[in-house]
Amino acid sequence: MEWKNLLDIKSALVLQKKSEIKDLDVAFVEGAITSQKQEKKLLEIRKESKRLVAIGACACVGMPSSQRNLFDQMTREEIKNILIRFQYADKVKRLSEVVTVDDQVPGCPMDENIFLNVVNKYLKEFGII
Repeated sequence: MEWKNLLDIKSALVLQKKSEIKDLDVAFVEGAITSQKQEKKLLEIRKESKRLVAIGACACVGMPSSQRNLFDQMTREEIKNILIRFQYADKVKRLSEVVTVDDQVPGCPMDENIFLNVVNKYLKEFGII
């Protein structure tokens, strides 16, 4: 199926410099939440989306990004200045720790077949196919 012709991509940093996150049927979000800024953005995306899909291992389960949550005190001290410099949160979170996630596409990289199944599911749910 040529599903890509049926999609109206509203925001994708890799494709667009400017975007508007407003009135979305489905938001596909990749990556773990590592800062307050990212958490705030995720809350905005969730508010403007009818469905939200976590893409990839970091978004779904937090790993491997959240490995730093398990660091011992000495290692935490070693990275403390990096966390401050880049305004990272003390804890890395998977998406479901911040918002309701409707679906997940696991893997690192994500599982392409599961992704296509999820896309088709929502194309049907929203009456596009």
